[in-house]
Amino acid sequence: MSESGYYEFYIDEEHAGSRADSVLSALLEDISRSYIQKLISSGAVELDGAALKAKNVKLKAGQKLSLTLPEEVPCEAVAEDIPLDVVYEDGDLIVVNKARGMVVHPAAGNLRGTLVNALLFHCGSLSSVNGVQRPGIVHRIDKDTSGLLVAAKSDAAHRGLSEQFSEHSITRLYRAICWNGFRDEEGTVDAPIARDPKNRLRMAIVNGGRRAVTHYRVTERFKGFTEIEAKLETGRTHQIRVHMASINHPLLGDRVYGPAKQPYGLEGQMLHAGVLGFVHPVSGEYMEFRADPPEDYTSALEKLRKR
Repeated sequence: MSESGYYEFYIDEEHAGSRADSVLSALLEDISRSYIQKLISSGAVELDGAALKAKNVKLKAGQKLSLTLPEEVPCEAVAEDIPLDVVYEDGDLIVVNKARGMVVHPAAGNLRGTLVNALLFHCGSLSSVNGVQRPGIVHRIDKDTSGLLVAAKSDAAHRGLSEQFSEHSITRLYRAICWNGFRDEEGTVDAPIARDPKNRLRMAIVNGGRRAVTHYRVTERFKGFTEIEAKLETGRTHQIRVHMASINHPLLGDRVYGPAKQPYGLEGQMLHAGVLGFVHPVSGEYMEFRADPPEDYTSALEKLRKR
């Protein structure tokens, strides 16, 4: 959420013809579609300065869609018995392989069913550094990005992990399927990222933004698509998605930074956090974990191989 809770988005050709609630659901990734529909019903969403009359209004290129989210009222996250893919766990931290479609922590309109709710049930308690809504959360990955994430059980572990993230010493390798063929086998995108001044619902390359660096290498080529391994030097919001789109290689399935119409009926970007490495904040031991991508990712690869 922006500091003011206000967002605006100018409809481009790719999103023209799509329903308003569908577009907002893709852009506001941490908020459920049902809550977006409630916002529309309450008059909180405007189209060209007038209250949007219905959730299924088809948008036109050049229109301005804007909304104001109600001020968040902090509430304590509750434990929920939700299945988790636990990769590693000890008394100080836990590493999980997050499923695609799961939000990391509670937010407006999405207070249940998150990773935090599941972790509280599984662990009993988490670090208190981030307050009652985001206990244990040291870093996050997008709702529709799958893969490895570490959470802290103790405050000491939380502070130690946070320091490593701040120093960019964490090992983070992602697998991603991108549109178009790459000319080179490897490369680096070093471009600052900030909220898009024209479309406040997404991020963009912006002069004066926060430094962001992504290293990549090609792992497999297909007709019209390429799989890469991306290594994060920094960890900005939507970094890999923004950086790849900026060099004409948006991620397959990404309707925010890529084409609105995606093949294979994909519901989210083909991006998987496959490797996570860090120094254990208590023992001092370097630990590295790996996780295979989910079925929809491997299925997309098989379809591309058959093209």
